[in-house]
Amino acid sequence: MPGILPTAEPFFLPGNQTGCLLIHGFTGSPKEMRWMGEDLAGRGYSVLGIRLAGHATQPADMIRSRREDWMASVEDGYNLLRGAAQRIYLVGLSMGGALALLMSTRLEVAGVAGLSVPYRLPRDYPAWLLILLSRFIRFQPKSRRPPGSGWFDRAAYAQQVSYPQNPVRSIAELQLLLAEVRAALPRVRVPVLLLHSKDDSYVLPENLERIHARLGSPDKHMHWLMGSGHVVTRDAARLEAFQAVADFIERLERK
Repeated sequence: MPGILPTAEPFFLPGNQTGCLLIHGFTGSPKEMRWMGEDLAGRGYSVLGIRLAGHATQPADMIRSRREDWMASVEDGYNLLRGAAQRIYLVGLSMGGALALLMSTRLEVAGVAGLSVPYRLPRDYPAWLLILLSRFIRFQPKSRRPPGSGWFDRAAYAQQVSYPQNPVRSIAELQLLLAEVRAALPRVRVPVLLLHSKDDSYVLPENLERIHARLGSPDKHMHWLMGSGHVVTRDAARLEAFQAVADFIERLERK
């Protein structure tokens, strides 16, 4: 069995009784959340950056994974972090943010920060068709543009650890997951921060507004970034993203 890719390991940073569970994105790795985790840990919080099933090893592992496995990864991380913290916030990037919103309806959490979260995929093919196609086509390019073209911080992109292509079978699972998330949004009652870059060309900014409109939470906020691509936790505007998430958690902790 292949090991975890170098620098892509999950991480735990101990702190106080407020915990932050960090969830990376589709085809990504815990490294996407590491800098944000270090920022939150520097503010005193206990931080756990999990690795979703099938990620950060080899693409074949992801093809075998299903959305239930990704949900179980979040639940396992939550239960681990409960051993160190009394209150837990879910902080997720992209698909990780979708998982955070969904799992907030199943777990006892203090709030959710969703970063660059998709409401629907840009190419919204039905899951059954993708499952059928996956028998003949294993992978699909992430974008029609050159790799890394959506990034503003080229040095950060050079250090990014993720699978270079999207497994088609996994895109089907993502479609099914997002359908569950859309159905669950009215049941999300905890405070929510939604953060998105106006310059995100991978998950378009309109996704934030669609999620915000359907959320059932009376405490929901939008924060827009500029000068960042999709991976806001590592791209050029990351410090603003870190501060926005920290301000959100600190406001709720003062209550």
